[in-house]
Amino acid sequence: MLRFDSSSSAGKLAGAVALFITLSGIAGAQGLPPAEADVAARLAESPRHGEWVSYDAGQGDRTDAWMVYPERADKAPVVVVIHEIFGLNDWARAVADQLAADGFIAIAPDFLSGKAPDGKGGSVALGADGSRAAIAKLDPVEIVRRLNGAAAYATSLPSATRAYGVVGFCWGGGISFAWATQQGALGAAVVYYGTSPAAAALAAVKAPVLGLYGGADARVNATVPAAKAEMARLGKRYETETYDGAGHAFLRQQTGQNGANMAASRAAWPRTVDFLKGLLEAKRSDVSPAAPALAAAFAGADDCVEACALEDGAALVAKR
Repeated sequence: MLRFDSSSSAGKLAGAVALFITLSGIAGAQGLPPAEADVAARLAESPRHGEWVSYDAGQGDRTDAWMVYPERADKAPVVVVIHEIFGLNDWARAVADQLAADGFIAIAPDFLSGKAPDGKGGSVALGADGSRAAIAKLDPVEIVRRLNGAAAYATSLPSATRAYGVVGFCWGGGISFAWATQQGALGAAVVYYGTSPAAAALAAVKAPVLGLYGGADARVNATVPAAKAEMARLGKRYETETYDGAGHAFLRQQTGQNGANMAASRAAWPRTVDFLKGLLEAKRSDVSPAAPALAAAFAGADDCVEACALEDGAALVAKR
């Protein structure tokens, strides 16, 4: 083996190269969802199998979803991805791709399926502005039904285990937490900068919850202390992290906030993956996704709709 004196120029160069290779390997082993500007390249270059599916959400409702499969020899747990207020766009699809890269079967439902003017199209047909307006009109009962249907469909695949979790962003973050108050079979819930449910609804939560927030997001963060106190009183697991200087939607807007968003993304995503793997990989549940009674938990999700709309300059008020 060729060796270099570490004090020589060649030795220092060799050491730097070795460090670069090591760090590159670490980064490759734990990637991030792409920033918004890099989404097209990620989707085009992904080696993983992704496909559009349509599943039965009950009551004659067919819901479209994007699914991505991991490259692994054994069965994989499922993660449901809940999109932002902008609908199921390419960034949400790229998040599903990253979850598959991390070893999960990812399913990202389009909660605007059938909401286009023709009664057939969804997020793509509506566009970002139309999606924001349409999300404010969604029926909470339908949202839960579509979530339950997504979990039932994905966990019924031959390559899936019965274990499933959820991760949501902005509006989807609020929905993620709210679903945890509705679905007793849920194994884990991750909330990215989404508002919390009303404290009275938290007694029904069974799944551990991880909340990840930007420090410069006071509108959302104001809902966290009450939820944290109540979850602690109930003896339920609710981990939170607030990243200094990071703004709302930091995982998508990684170049924002003078580097704070990227720092938050690099810390939050590995924690997300570790949280989901720790709870879902070892779990082999035969319990089918149920359709529990609905409560008033979506008040928190409504707040997220309002918050995201205000952030984007469109003062939408969620339908109650």
